[in-house]
Amino acid sequence: MNQAQKIKRLLSQLDKTHQQAVFDYATFLVQQYSIDKTRETDRKPAAIERPERETVIAAIKRLKKTYPMLDTDIMLIETSALMGQHILKGREAPKVIDELQSIFQAKYEQYLDR
Repeated sequence: MNQAQKIKRLLSQLDKTHQQAVFDYATFLVQQYSIDKTRETDRKPAAIERPERETVIAAIKRLKKTYPMLDTDIMLIETSALMGQHILKGREAPKVIDELQSIFQAKYEQYLDR
């Protein structure tokens, strides 16, 4: 008996509500852990060079385009904090941009490890 047959047999022993729960969980697992074809093709960052003179906002936009595979919502706290340091505390744009690039690079490396 193959795995698909075993799963069918197990599902048949559950009521409709629990069958739906198993289906929902399986769907969640596929969404979380499968490597789909678009992810495979988007594994490399875009080759967008850093301009000589760039604002922090422009750098964030460039980095989002460079790393389209990343969920930038996850980095919102870090990027907002750096933007605040630049605007409110006068931290130099090139240093903030360097740190932003490091954050995006680190998140990209984590993405590759999944």
